[in-house]
Formats: sequence, structure tokens, C-alpha cells
Amino acid sequence: MDGRRTVFFISDSTGITAETIGNSILAQFEGVAFEGHRLAFVDTPDKARAAAVRIKTVYAQHDERPIVVNTVVDPQLCEIIAESGALMIDVLAPFIGTLELELGTRRSGAVNRAHGLVNFSEYEARIDATNYALAHDDGVNIDYSQADVVLVGVSRVGKTPTCLYMALQYGVKSANYPLTDEDLQRDRLPKTLAACRDRLYGLTIEPNRLAQVREARRPGSAYAKLDRCKRELAIADRIFRIENIPSLNTTHTSIEEIGSKILAYLGIERHMF
Repeated sequence: MDGRRTVFFISDSTGITAETIGNSILAQFEGVAFEGHRLAFVDTPDKARAAAVRIKTVYAQHDERPIVVNTVVDPQLCEIIAESGALMIDVLAPFIGTLELELGTRRSGAVNRAHGLVNFSEYEARIDATNYALAHDDGVNIDYSQADVVLVGVSRVGKTPTCLYMALQYGVKSANYPLTDEDLQRDRLPKTLAACRDRLYGLTIEPNRLAQVREARRPGSAYAKLDRCKRELAIADRIFRIENIPSLNTTHTSIEEIGSKILAYLGIERHMF
């Protein structure tokens, strides 16, 4: 099946759960292009009716009915949204009834439980980890004594966004060290990384992709030339092999998958907040 379908991720809270689960499901259908829209904080009848009107408008403009991935808790609001005629996918419904039977209690109906500020200490851990990642970004501060993981690689392979993702989602203190021209010329890691050797993880990327990323950042520069990218990556990969540092090619891998693979390899178990 080919074509484009409009998808609404509707929630009475942030919409993060609806969009995350919805995209995971939709990714299984490679032959269909999906155009997603997040409608967050739909927590009153007026907002539900406004959402329904927007969905109806889209339905009137296309032959295929829209899809709604829904995490709204209030059944009455869900009914209002369903009046739009969209295909309704209630993410919570398959689990709530089963859990109510198993636990012998009814759901509370509370909104904003998944992504609200429920546990202050966990929230503080995320903020501390994020500040740590920013303070130890790109080799600015090379004191890695408190780091859970130190990412190593040439410039623009994805070290910074991966560190921030692990900090924000898991509260992991991540630092990153960019291999400098001096490091590459010596064909070895700097001595400053010896103390955290068991926490090192290398990131690499395909040369063509690295050249594209660097060109977007510094158009026309020697820094973005393909030959330079090939040379730097080849040396970095050799360093990883010689030093026995685990590494991952990030070319076709999302930030979420990169972070998860790093944490799994290093045996760092943290719950997603």
C-alpha cells in the first residue's frame, strides 16, 4: 500500500507517550508515508471539540480518513474526539482493564503522570546530568572522574547530542572527548583518558555523511572535505581497534538507539524518566 496518511497524536498531557508509541507502531508500515501532528493538553470538552474539528477538516480534504493515536484518559473527551470520524487507536485501553482486574483496583484517571514532575530527586538527577554533559562537552573539561561514560570520536560524529540524550532521558553523566589533530597525528589516545578507560566508548560514521554534516556547519572549508573526513575516520577506527575501545557507527542509527546500545554495552541500568 502506497500513499500518505495524516496521523494525530492526541493527549491530555504532553503528548510524548502518544507520539513515541505511535511512531513505533507506524514505523512497521514502510510503504506508507505518515504526516504527524501532536495535539497536547486536550483536557477539556472545548479542546476536544476543537481537535475534532481540525481532524474533520483534514478528513474533508483527503480521501483517506485520519488516524488518531490517543492517550486521553477521560472517556467523554475520547468520545468527542471520535466524532471526527477518524480511526481511533487508544494506546492505554488494552492495558488498563487487564491491570484493574489483576490489581483489584480502578485506575485513578490522573493526568500527566508519565511526564509530570513526580519524583523530585529523579528530576534533579536529570538536571545534574545535563549540566555535567554541557560542562564536559567537546573536551572543555577533561576531569572525567565523575563520568558514567566518555564518548570519543572525531568532530561531528554525534557525541554531543548522544550525551545530552542520555543525560535528559536516563540521568547518565556523559562526557565527550573530540580526537584532536595532535591525537590523530600520534595515532593514539591522549594520556588524560587513561584513568577512565573502562568508561570509554567510540563513535564513528561513514565519510560521505560526515562530509555532509561538516559542510552544513562550515561550507567550503577544508574541515568538510571528503578526503580529510576519510583520513580522520580511518585513524580513529584504528585507534579504537588498537586500544580495544568499543565503537558504534552512527550513520544510520538514531540518537535513542545509540544511547541504548552504549548503556547496554557498559552495563549501565537506568530507567527512562
